[in-house]
Amino acid sequence: MSKILEAKQAVVSEVAEKLQGAASVVVVDYRGLTVAQVTELRKQLREAGIEFKVYKNSMVRRAAVVAGLEGLNENLTGPNAIAFSTEEVIEPAKILNEFAKKNEKLEIKAGVIEGNVASAEEMKALATLPSRDGLLSMLLSVLQAPVRNFALATKAVAEQKEEQGA
Repeated sequence: MSKILEAKQAVVSEVAEKLQGAASVVVVDYRGLTVAQVTELRKQLREAGIEFKVYKNSMVRRAAVVAGLEGLNENLTGPNAIAFSTEEVIEPAKILNEFAKKNEKLEIKAGVIEGNVASAEEMKALATLPSRDGLLSMLLSVLQAPVRNFALATKAVAEQKEEQGA
């Protein structure tokens, strides 16, 4: 009996570490998806470097308490799968939200964003944001705009003086 208890404690500590170390966690209800659909979802997540696992709800509830994320427990009913991302915050929500649009049976239930419990609506809102690279490129274009405008104005003045001088 103690071996079973040790195995359960190992799972709880593993899940707690993943919850604490993840940049983003998404809990989904996958009930009703076919094996082919789940395989396709796992493939998409794996390609993005996101771990997608199914754990017993009782184990995840204990791990959430250990990780200080008790608010997650109210969403741990029924068959759940959890996507863990250690690097990307937006990507798991984006992939799962896109998949849920195509497959109505997949339901985003809740998540964790950098240590804070988030509702399904917040996770879906996160999914609509551009990726980190997209946000950085937007920031770069905003920073370059004043310099670009100054250069264009300087060029226009130089051309105007050149025309007047000729």
